[in-house]
Amino acid sequence: MSKIRKLYFYDKPKVLKMISLLNNGASDRYLDLSMFNPLNLLHYLVPLKYKFQPESYVYKDGKDIKALITITPQKGFNKKVEIKKLLFEENALEASAELVQYAVSRYTAMGSPSVLVRVDEAFSELIEMFVSKCGFSKISNEKLWQSGVNGGVNGDPNAEYDKNEFRLFRNTDAEEVMNIYNEALLPHFRPLLNCGVSDFKDNIFKGLSYYSEYKYVLVDKNTQKINGCISIQTVDDENYVLDIILNGYLEYDINSIISFASDKIRKRCKNFGLYIRSKRYTNLGEKLDNMFSDMGYKCVQNQIVLTNSSARVLKSEETVQRYNVLTDFYPSNAIQTN
Repeated sequence: MSKIRKLYFYDKPKVLKMISLLNNGASDRYLDLSMFNPLNLLHYLVPLKYKFQPESYVYKDGKDIKALITITPQKGFNKKVEIKKLLFEENALEASAELVQYAVSRYTAMGSPSVLVRVDEAFSELIEMFVSKCGFSKISNEKLWQSGVNGGVNGDPNAEYDKNEFRLFRNTDAEEVMNIYNEALLPHFRPLLNCGVSDFKDNIFKGLSYYSEYKYVLVDKNTQKINGCISIQTVDDENYVLDIILNGYLEYDINSIISFASDKIRKRCKNFGLYIRSKRYTNLGEKLDNMFSDMGYKCVQNQIVLTNSSARVLKSEETVQRYNVLTDFYPSNAIQTN
């Protein structure tokens, strides 16, 4: 007999077995904080607008877990949520579709206006499942570029930056950063992907999150006007993702931004992998893709962004035969140490 229920602590051995088969570098920290945090049971009772931790559900067939889904609320009071992980057995496509439908129905009933999911473009059958069985639409894509292929130097070693043009992010900067982000969105994506001030503010529960984030703003050193924001995120303290928000009307030396981020990471971790995210739904997305390609960076992941709200549909797809996971990109072999 099959059923869908919350993920409990005693499911950990089975979940560990599922994840170990993927060999994708999932860390114990992620499992403990996102799936098996003691606060999780209380967190399920919190209204959606106050949720800050991921929540997980499983599809069980008898004693076996056929599929697992993890939902993460986005910051702010817009109540949007994102499917962060979807693990399932290779022949359990129907079970995973049912689990997604359950999660979407649950969070929609709680007041979420939309559910977002990012799927690697190689998993064409999984993308088709979200579109045909779960009512999602493809809207755009995001890429991760590896800075310093095969453990090389992160960023241009000769790039210089003015430290007076960077400072730590403060919550009072949230409104200016929000305006820069929303203006950077291509017009036809703004109704769906625009954010509010609270989406950029750090909340009091930041220290309980399953990931670490360090944010800085780019300022004009003469006027102190904010011209952009960078976010450095990590789940395992080894692989870091750099997200850059820039005023599209100004010119920037991307190498200097990467060099600054590398220096900040290096103070916390000597051996690390740095990945830069580009977003094709922003006015700098295509420019950054071309720039990183010309700089010799390696595109290690191209994710299709889908939502259960109406949006523009991508036309191109790639066809593959096998898949078994939707998950974040944190490779186990990205760090090379001597």
